[in-house]
Amino acid sequence: MAANKTSLSAGAVIRTLLLEDPDVSRRVNKIFPVWTDNAELPYIAYRRTGLEANPQKGRPGADTVQMEISCYTARYTEGVQLAEAVRSVLESAQTGHGGLTLRSCYLSGAEEAYQDDAYLQQLIFTIKL
Repeated sequence: MAANKTSLSAGAVIRTLLLEDPDVSRRVNKIFPVWTDNAELPYIAYRRTGLEANPQKGRPGADTVQMEISCYTARYTEGVQLAEAVRSVLESAQTGHGGLTLRSCYLSGAEEAYQDDAYLQQLIFTIKL
């Protein structure tokens, strides 16, 4: 019997939203969960960095998840453009996917860096499921 999906599966919703967006899809080669050692620029890696459960009288409530979206590119400007495209897709997104309902999503932090011969735009989204 398959387990019900919970906020632990938030990455699947985020990945689907990003893959289905034509602007993001044309800008990246691949979108990976957590991390990869074997990727060709440009690409996105995403991971859950926090979760706050909010049970309601013995049943699940609206959990809050922190999701980190990392955009890796060869050029700085390309990275900023990709980050803007990601933000455009996710900011204020509300959708249902695979038994989960994304109720709200907003950008709550961002930073940039140069790492392993790539420019990195790192976006943190706070998501209610």
